[in-house]
Amino acid sequence: MEWNLLDKQHEFLRLLEMQGKSFNTVKNYKADLQCFNSFLIQKQENLKLKSFTTAQVQEYSRYLDQKYDSSNSVRRRVQALRLFFDFLLGQNIFPENPLKQMAVSPKVLDNPTPTPYPEIRRGYITLRKRVKASEGLTRLVNMRNLILYHLIYGAGLKVSDLAKLHLSNILKEKNGYRVMVEHPKRDPYSIPLPEIFYEDFVYYKDLYQEFLEKEGLEIDELLFNANPYRILSGGLSPRGTELFFEELRKELKSDMTAKSLRQACIFKWLNMNINHTTIREWMGVTPAYSLELYTEELKKDPMGLVYSDLEAELD
Repeated sequence: MEWNLLDKQHEFLRLLEMQGKSFNTVKNYKADLQCFNSFLIQKQENLKLKSFTTAQVQEYSRYLDQKYDSSNSVRRRVQALRLFFDFLLGQNIFPENPLKQMAVSPKVLDNPTPTPYPEIRRGYITLRKRVKASEGLTRLVNMRNLILYHLIYGAGLKVSDLAKLHLSNILKEKNGYRVMVEHPKRDPYSIPLPEIFYEDFVYYKDLYQEFLEKEGLEIDELLFNANPYRILSGGLSPRGTELFFEELRKELKSDMTAKSLRQACIFKWLNMNINHTTIREWMGVTPAYSLELYTEELKKDPMGLVYSDLEAELD
């Protein structure tokens, strides 16, 4: 079967986009594959790849070790190529994945860098002011952003989880709300939402459903994608979340990201003395995941890492 390496790489990247991977994630995969292409050009003077032997795998490993000082950089490029060969394997282009036998260093986790609580508080106040100063679809978009903010700092949700949420994932209980997170390969779990979420969610839900009814739209997703004139689709892509934080950072003159806000939520749970087993469950990680990096940072600066739920009087 005749095939072109660059064409297959483009197909692979398009597949990642269709799976909901963020813009930055796809961009990183592209850069990782370009590193492999550079290796092939240097060694073979072209991008033709009819086979990839164990000897070539070992040579690529040495190439990466010489090119990068960081073991995480090497690991990421190996993982990207491994997933690409899995893609080729699925298309019956290769009989097996030659990268399966390539040993890499274990991932080195960076110390958490949470957004400071005063910045989180300022971000919430800013979003509330936007809601009050707007109307129509702009107000609905501002409320969507406020709910997104609650779900990350209030419940520690990942960007990938936010993209898949439906209105039915917000569960009403006697004492408030929980958000249910569902994954295809594990049992669903739910996370309690702080009290301040209640009023904002009720207002958002009413505003959202009223707008959908007015426009004759049937959307089940909790969040949505819109331009200045209309709602385009249900669900908010990871890229859409990234764009929201890019714009918020400019206004706040802050380094806040979805990741740093989520890390702040984890410190908040530690401050609330929630046991580690529960925190790991809410984070959506395996029971073997260690919170040591968080607890060590907390020991270093217990007063600087004080977090709590946002309070209603911030209005």
